[in-house]
Amino acid sequence: MQTVCICGGGSLGTVCAGVFGESYRINLLTQRPECWNPRIQVFDAQQNCFECTFNCISSNPADCIADADIVLLCLPGYLIEDKLRQIAPFLKADAKVGSIVSSTGFFFFAHDILPQGSRLFGFQRVPFIARVLEYGHSANILGYKKELKIVIENDPRSQSFASELSRIFRAPVHILDSFYEVSFSNSNPILHTSRLYNLFSGWDGGIFARNPLFYEDWTDADSRLILQMDSEFMELVGALPIKKGSIPALKDYYEVADAEGFTAKIHSITAFKGIKSPMKEVDGGYVPDKGSRYFTEDFAFGLRWIVEYCDKYGIPAPTLHHVYDWGCKFVKSV
Repeated sequence: MQTVCICGGGSLGTVCAGVFGESYRINLLTQRPECWNPRIQVFDAQQNCFECTFNCISSNPADCIADADIVLLCLPGYLIEDKLRQIAPFLKADAKVGSIVSSTGFFFFAHDILPQGSRLFGFQRVPFIARVLEYGHSANILGYKKELKIVIENDPRSQSFASELSRIFRAPVHILDSFYEVSFSNSNPILHTSRLYNLFSGWDGGIFARNPLFYEDWTDADSRLILQMDSEFMELVGALPIKKGSIPALKDYYEVADAEGFTAKIHSITAFKGIKSPMKEVDGGYVPDKGSRYFTEDFAFGLRWIVEYCDKYGIPAPTLHHVYDWGCKFVKSV
């Protein structure tokens, strides 16, 4: 039996440990090993239960990386570069190293840090929406994707690996040609940042009476902004050395014609139900939670790459730049 090391104990890490635990021996690299039960459970909406009994739980890479055939990073963008540096000395020569989220710089960092020719893989979009029930003990899968797209580099058995991932994630897995196709995304880096801008760009430091639902309270103004950002993003996609159609425009992905249709689609997605905006409760109401990954990840480690490559290719992107500049300043503001 092969060994998979999951790096990260958040919602995606917990769920991946559960679903991989049905077929592999599982190691867990986490900053809080003392909080973890030796056996966890993961539940999906169809009442399936996945169980994982860990082979190793540790905060020390030396304990759980050396015997890993597959290493899967389930980490926020700001931790990926440092984690790759930490695990690099302990990796087996033929280990596969991948990221459940690739749009926060994984391939850029991995190409720089790991030896040339390393076996790498990364998803274009996360395989599911996940939520922790009890940290270190259980989690929920709120919804599966209909299909998954992945890049696999330097693996002579890439098709076999993709087939195995298809079985584990219960969706067809299609192999893309270039790491650019998963490194640039109009999912979280645009989906989250556009909504955050409209929610908080006018904030004057006051207290909100309520915490709006992130998706169910989505407005047509949010849709107009995200579609404008996506239009600029697709200009970049057209300039990249990738296959046409490998990164679909949001209108095509969600099968909508306009902003109003996009709003209706967002409201209809079951997995988006009940998700609140990144805010924290204070006396009298709520204020933005600038420590949320929606802020710390999706601007500096998501939208960043899109803006930088628009500049690199000489593509005008005023809306992307405006939202990105606002987000970076907002996160740093007191």
